[in-house]
Amino acid sequence: MTKSLEALWARGRELLGCEYAIMGGAMSWVSERHLVAALSNAGAFGVIAASSMPPELLDKEIKATQALTQKPFGVNLILMHPQLAELVEICIANQVTHVVLAGGMPKGPTINRLKEGGAKVIAFAPTAGIGKKLIRMGVDGLVIEGTEAGGHIGPVSTSVLAQEVLPVITDVPVFVAGGIGRGEAMVSYLEMGASGVQLGTRFVCASESIAHENFKKAFINAAAREATVSVQYHPDFPVIPVRAISNKASEEFTRFQKETVEKVFSGQQSKEEGQLAIEHFWAGSLRKAVIDGDVERGSLMAGQSVGMVNKIQTCQEIIDELVAQAQAYLGEVAA
Repeated sequence: MTKSLEALWARGRELLGCEYAIMGGAMSWVSERHLVAALSNAGAFGVIAASSMPPELLDKEIKATQALTQKPFGVNLILMHPQLAELVEICIANQVTHVVLAGGMPKGPTINRLKEGGAKVIAFAPTAGIGKKLIRMGVDGLVIEGTEAGGHIGPVSTSVLAQEVLPVITDVPVFVAGGIGRGEAMVSYLEMGASGVQLGTRFVCASESIAHENFKKAFINAAAREATVSVQYHPDFPVIPVRAISNKASEEFTRFQKETVEKVFSGQQSKEEGQLAIEHFWAGSLRKAVIDGDVERGSLMAGQSVGMVNKIQTCQEIIDELVAQAQAYLGEVAA
C-alpha cells in the first residue's frame, strides 16, 4: 500500500518544524526576508542566503525576517566566508533554529558551536562517504544536490546521487535538490528514502520575490535547455561550474577568464589574484541581473527546472500546487 505524503516526509517535517518538508534553496540576492518569510508562512521552510553578507547585515536580515514570520526558517552560511565565526555567533544570538552550511566541508568546531547555541545543523553531501563523515561530526540533516540545480553545481545528476546516497544513509533526514519542479518528482525521491526536498528556481518568480521584473520574465520565457553550465577556460585556473540561462554574461565570462589568465602569465597579476577575480565575476554579475534587471550582462543563475516556471504566483500558490500534484500522484484527495 502506498504511504501517504504526510508519512513519507514525516522526518523532514519534524527536523524543520514546518508543515511541508520543502526547503527553499538559498539564492544570493533572491532569498532574503520577503521570500524567506513568505515560504515559511506558506508552510514550507525559507532559508536566508547569507552569501557574502558582513555580520551586521546578516543580523539585520535575520531580525527583519523574524518580524515577518513566526514560523521556523534557516540561514545558509558559506564556509569560505572570512567572517564565518562571527556569522555563526550572529545566528546564535538571534536564536536561529536551523543553519545550513554550504560551499565546502565544515569543521568540527563550527558544527559544535552551532549545536551548543541551540541550532540544528544541515550540510551538503556530494557523496555518500562525505555524508557519513558529516553525520559522525554531528550534523542533523543532509542535502544532496544534483547538477541540474542552478548556480554553483557539482558533476553528478540528482537521480544518480539519490540512488547512491538514499539507500545507505538513513541516520538523519536527507533532502534532495536539483531540477525538481513538480510534486510528482518530490514524491519519487521521498519514496526512495528522502525525508524532504529543496527547491530554488521554482520560487524565483514568486510574487514575494524581490527579483527584478526583467529577471522574472527571463525565467518565465526560458526553456530547460537554455540553463547551461559555464565553461572553464584554462586547466590551471579551475572554476566551480555555474548553471545559468545563456546570455551575453555567459560569453563575457569565457572572455574574462581568457583575459585574466593572460594577465597572470604576463606578470600583471598573481595567480591568486587571478583566481579570485574569476570567482568574483559571478557575484557582481548576479546582482546586476537580480537587483538592477540587466538580463543581458547580468548572470541569470537558474536550474534546469526553469522550464517549469511559466507565471508569477504567490509562495502559497506554488506550495499548494506542488502538494496537490504530490497528493494526486499518490492517489490522495488534495486538501
